[in-house]
Amino acid sequence: MGRLNGKVAIVTGGARGMGEATVRIMVEEGAKVVIADVLEEPGQALAAELAGATVFRKTDVTSQADWTAAVAAANEMGPLNVLVNNAAIVMQKSIADTTEDDFMNIVRINQLGVFLGMQAVLESMKAAGRGSIINISSIDGLQSKNSLCAYSATKWAVRGMTKAAAIEMGKFNIRVNTVHPGGIFTAMHGNEFMSQEDADQFYTRHPLPRVGLPREVAAVTAFLASDEASYSTGSEFIADGGWHAGLLEEALPQL
Repeated sequence: MGRLNGKVAIVTGGARGMGEATVRIMVEEGAKVVIADVLEEPGQALAAELAGATVFRKTDVTSQADWTAAVAAANEMGPLNVLVNNAAIVMQKSIADTTEDDFMNIVRINQLGVFLGMQAVLESMKAAGRGSIINISSIDGLQSKNSLCAYSATKWAVRGMTKAAAIEMGKFNIRVNTVHPGGIFTAMHGNEFMSQEDADQFYTRHPLPRVGLPREVAAVTAFLASDEASYSTGSEFIADGGWHAGLLEEALPQL
């Protein structure tokens, strides 16, 4: 407890799922947080539950004006020194079925939104003398799957932008890293219509044979926000149950 005392953060997509888990763990660790999301009802409810440590700002991450408002709200709470670019959408379509509008919609939210966020917080973090930007990519920013051409393209792009930003911002004591979740039990995974036990069945060949939980990713993000990660920048941090390591081949010898 208290690892994030004195930190002020913006968490996009903070109203539910991994974003909500990130908001909660950051507050537990002493941070003040702006919950930035387009989902007003759950965002306001979370802010009311965590009153005193959070505020909600309706934020479209593709809007520079909304970013300006979110940064202003954070600076009212203290020097802004953490940004978690978590907001994203996914679409599963073959290359043949993906329209230009489909592709650019994913790009605007998952890629442009991250760029605008990093740009928006830069001057505040420079003034604060330190900062940590955590860009949530995906296991699909390290590999990919059929039907994820557009999504995977944006998540790989987040890695590249993160490395460029880490190089540019390091001299201001601003660190920039990516987190790469695997299958996590959120609305994007279908937690509104399947049980956690049902979700586990998709991962029986993974080194950790179960679905991941939002807090397990949020814990990695909280570490990167903390001063414990003070020498980590431009790097990838994976929370995927071992997916990227490889899958268990049942036909081969095993323990």
